[in-house]
Amino acid sequence: MNGKPSAERDRGITGLDAVDLSRAIRERQLSCREVMEAFLARIDRLNPEVNAIVSLQDREGLLSQADDRDRQIARGEYLGWMHGFPQAPKDLALTAGIPTTLGSPILRDNIPLQDAFIVERVKRCGAIIIGKTNTSEFGLGSQTYNTVFGTTLNAYDRTKTAGGSSGGAAVALALDMLPVADGSDMMGSLRNPAAYNNIFGFRPSFGRVPYGPTNEIFYQQLATEGPMGRTVTDLAMLLSVQAGFDSRVPLSNSEDPDIFTRSLKRNFKGVRVAWMGDLGGHLPMEPGILDLCGKVLKTLETIGCTVEEALPDFSPERLWQTWLTLRGFLIVGIAGPFYNTPRWRALMKPEAVWEVENGLKLTTDDVYKASVDRTAWYLALDALFQKYEYLLLPSAQVFPFYAGTSWPKEIAGKSMDTYHRWMEVVIGPTLAGLPAISVPAGFNDAGLPMGVQIIGKARADLAVLQLAFAYEQATDRVRPKR
Repeated sequence: MNGKPSAERDRGITGLDAVDLSRAIRERQLSCREVMEAFLARIDRLNPEVNAIVSLQDREGLLSQADDRDRQIARGEYLGWMHGFPQAPKDLALTAGIPTTLGSPILRDNIPLQDAFIVERVKRCGAIIIGKTNTSEFGLGSQTYNTVFGTTLNAYDRTKTAGGSSGGAAVALALDMLPVADGSDMMGSLRNPAAYNNIFGFRPSFGRVPYGPTNEIFYQQLATEGPMGRTVTDLAMLLSVQAGFDSRVPLSNSEDPDIFTRSLKRNFKGVRVAWMGDLGGHLPMEPGILDLCGKVLKTLETIGCTVEEALPDFSPERLWQTWLTLRGFLIVGIAGPFYNTPRWRALMKPEAVWEVENGLKLTTDDVYKASVDRTAWYLALDALFQKYEYLLLPSAQVFPFYAGTSWPKEIAGKSMDTYHRWMEVVIGPTLAGLPAISVPAGFNDAGLPMGVQIIGKARADLAVLQLAFAYEQATDRVRPKR
């Protein structure tokens, strides 16, 4: 690569799949300095257009860290798969010495003294933290905007939303400003922006990726951190770094994360898949989404799967009420202290205030009943899994919408009764604690991307990645113009 003009060489470096980039660094075909220079050049060129990466750190300091990584390799001190990788954790994850704002003006000047566990892990594996990726305020809402950094724009259409709340991560990844990216997911925040930017976003099963540090290690069971990638193999490799037991998180999964570094190839002949569509007409869908999803189903059939329409024996409205209760209960604990301080409450976006006030209305009976209903939902899905190995749903109910819109007020003529009802399609896997990946489904006539969720059985993360990989190998994907 050294004989090519600088711009062309840099474009080649940032466009490499992460597994190829890692190999080139390990085999000293590329220096960590060259890699850092290439990614920073691409960020300089594209980030002003999309606002995906925030709190970008000093260039000379980052190059100095890259030089340190090169010296380590020269001494035979290879740290791991992410050695020399530029990384920008989502701005909900703590980063020691680098602002962590949660997209809130209340925390504009918050500089943590310690790293989140997933940040610790990528650092140990050789990554260099270059900044953060933009998120919605407190991670609320599948639209990445806040009053601290502004709005993140879609990788394919700069007038449209990036999705959220991991929108900055998805756009940075889709536009080759990062080799891989982390995110978090309570209500589709790894899956929705992946669909909206034509990449892969994986919500791991409950406990797969230990979350912390936090004051609450037992009940927080709705949100999880996880990986995003331009390829399923890249995503699986990042998951292998993020996953694994941590004694500080007693409910974390103890399975060896090395399983995600192995081949994802598998024979899918005769594997049964259930397509849940719009949940029997319950979910309004923007025209064109189900048609694109139908093409995904046909692709799965070409690799051997048997795809059938099927639904769990459970009321979708009961599921939604369960969601509202448990989400409100958790968010009043997270954002309640800000709400309780009048000068801070005045800085919170209306949707965050609504979430807290919804939580404050709950009784202990409400929360207990929702927990019982959540169990019943899991068991309903488990019954469906006795017949099917995978369940499928669209990744969103609308295509990427105008970036100046806070949230869609209606879908296909049906009014939305909350600011997040338009993303109801993602709550099922969350409440059941199941692994779910959004895979690219293609584009509508306006050139806007969409995705499909592949949902697996409890702790069947590897099986989900295997089907996603087989699907990826059977499709041709369009990448954003470079």
